[in-house]
Amino acid sequence: MDSQGFQTFLLVAPVLLFSVVAHEVAHGYAALKQGDDTALMLGRLTFNPLKHIDPFMTILFPLLMFLAHAPILGGAKPVPVNPRKYRQFKRGDIIVSLAGIATNVVLAFICTILIVLIGFIPLSPSTAETQALLQAMMGWGIVVNLGLAAFNLLPVPPLDGSHVMKYILPPGWALGYQRIGFFGIIILLFLLRTPVLGWWLLPARVMMEWAFTLTLHTSTLLPHVLAPWGMLGA
Repeated sequence: MDSQGFQTFLLVAPVLLFSVVAHEVAHGYAALKQGDDTALMLGRLTFNPLKHIDPFMTILFPLLMFLAHAPILGGAKPVPVNPRKYRQFKRGDIIVSLAGIATNVVLAFICTILIVLIGFIPLSPSTAETQALLQAMMGWGIVVNLGLAAFNLLPVPPLDGSHVMKYILPPGWALGYQRIGFFGIIILLFLLRTPVLGWWLLPARVMMEWAFTLTLHTSTLLPHVLAPWGMLGA
């Protein structure tokens, strides 16, 4: 990893950490609204990253993805939920599963708005570098959050998309489908070696390009060596 690559990783790391923590907190909060207070009782409805860090998914996996020049993805320690406490089991399971994905999409939208607002701030020699760096960080916020949303929609147990897929399948198939969750990480690592993951993430990439184009036409995108604009051709 060269100097610029290391600096980019340092810029992306806090964005990724906040995004995966927000994803998990959203699961816990949605579960609470559906009648399950497990995450609340275990102290997981907090943005304190120490409560959510998973050594592999939060640290090692994103680093490996970055070094492999693959989409920077990761995760946090899953928030514990007890679906038996949901007021309506099926409805609650789907809502809780999609809450994290919805949160990542909302965060990407917020980052887009912030890029526009930062671009409206008058530039001065003393603030230009800071404004450009903040825009670059928000740009990576769009990339990371849309990537996380698409990644978690993969119908591979135990990812969130599988909790919706199991209700689409016939009951007999759904049981066997959930059992492959034991091999979920192996399947995901295999997908990283194939074009399948790239195809699946293509809609997220299109949305990233759309967001950057929108900000470019409504505000000012400040050039910065660590910004993702060039990567997506904005």
